[in-house]
Amino acid sequence: MQENVMIVGQVAKKKFLAALLAGLLAFGGIAAFFGLTTTAFALPLGGMGDFYVIVDELEGTGFKLQPQVGETGNADAAPMVRNLIDKVEIKGLTIYKDLKLPTGKWIRINIKAPSASIQGLTQDARFIDANLAFTEMSIAEKNSDDFTENWTHNADTVTITDAKIVTDYLFQNFVSLNGAKISIDNIDGPDLIE
Repeated sequence: MQENVMIVGQVAKKKFLAALLAGLLAFGGIAAFFGLTTTAFALPLGGMGDFYVIVDELEGTGFKLQPQVGETGNADAAPMVRNLIDKVEIKGLTIYKDLKLPTGKWIRINIKAPSASIQGLTQDARFIDANLAFTEMSIAEKNSDDFTENWTHNADTVTITDAKIVTDYLFQNFVSLNGAKISIDNIDGPDLIE
């Protein structure tokens, strides 16, 4: 008795191996492209250390300052101040970050805008060098288990001029950077403010 054998399909070994080899070469080419264009370095460079904010003039409403402990590029928990501002108008904004590349060279990534509008600004800063002016300012202290509420500084408005701020956290609900320019410069080493 003979069994009926049905052949559904065949694998053409030569065509299969050629397609597999072409796919592996294409995948290797994509990986090499990402490596050569430094896209592969984008992930480990994010969120590392201080960045700098330079402001010619900032006008803000609904200002609150409170103590904060946050992470920096050098420490898991460092003392800072948290600035909370409801609405902000900025003239002459520069934000920059110094990064060490795997090759050992340093670059600076710059974001510059002649003006900016921000709603819901939260910023953790560890150094502020600026001229400050407040209206309806109050400083309050209370007995609380939460140290961030033990001391607060509030003002209806804040004006900041000629500011250089070292910050490790920056968040905005909404931001508009008018005329923004992004550039990368080669530098000898990082900007250090201890």
